[in-house]
Amino acid sequence: MPKPEPMVPDWPAPAGVQAACSTRTGGVSQGRYESLNLGDHVGDEPAAVAANRRRWQAALGVRPVFLQQVHGVAVRRLDATSADGETADACFSTESGIACTIMVADCLPVLFTDVEGRQVAAAHAGWRGLAAGVLEQTLASFGSVEVMAWLGPCIGPKAFEVGAEVKAAFEAQNPSSAACFRPGGKGDKWLADLPALARQRLAARGVAEIYGNDGSDAWCTVGNPSRFFSHRRDGVSGRLAACIWKA
Repeated sequence: MPKPEPMVPDWPAPAGVQAACSTRTGGVSQGRYESLNLGDHVGDEPAAVAANRRRWQAALGVRPVFLQQVHGVAVRRLDATSADGETADACFSTESGIACTIMVADCLPVLFTDVEGRQVAAAHAGWRGLAAGVLEQTLASFGSVEVMAWLGPCIGPKAFEVGAEVKAAFEAQNPSSAACFRPGGKGDKWLADLPALARQRLAARGVAEIYGNDGSDAWCTVGNPSRFFSHRRDGVSGRLAACIWKA
């Protein structure tokens, strides 16, 4: 059976900080969840998800902590006693041997580390969480230190059709957000560039080093069905996991 084939971020993270994002390859799930589905809340067989999580942990060499994500802004501190299932959409840790983990199937995972490698964090940034300030809340956990970020795969700007109310929500906070939307679809629908919106908000909070997803086709969960899960594409879908940890 194939082993997991994680995406490894190409970024100048400090020594001792490691990160990875899963792909569909390397698990035991069948059908729409084929094969490395890491979500235990999407209708897949519990035994398959448990086996997939064991395979993923073995590939990482560290324990990932899976949150119950609700498209909010709560940030949870993780330590060696942290269990799966705590409700939050972001997490951080200063301890070694535990992976801050975010599950996605179109939303944007964002991984963080300070430049000294003392703390790591992960955030779940769909448009609701992004507009509500989940990235800003995650950055606040770092205090005043310099932070870098990596953006993982998500629904791309050619596929992410939203209503006018989504565009208005971002423009109300920052008029320059209008540049991240273009007309698309029928009626008053727009195509939104989720990674561009995230980059804009990170930059506004002083994050100068932002890596990963640039909105190009290779990063799009919808457009790469053999590599990524996508709820927007498939309706019923597995989940990817983006993880960051201190070795």
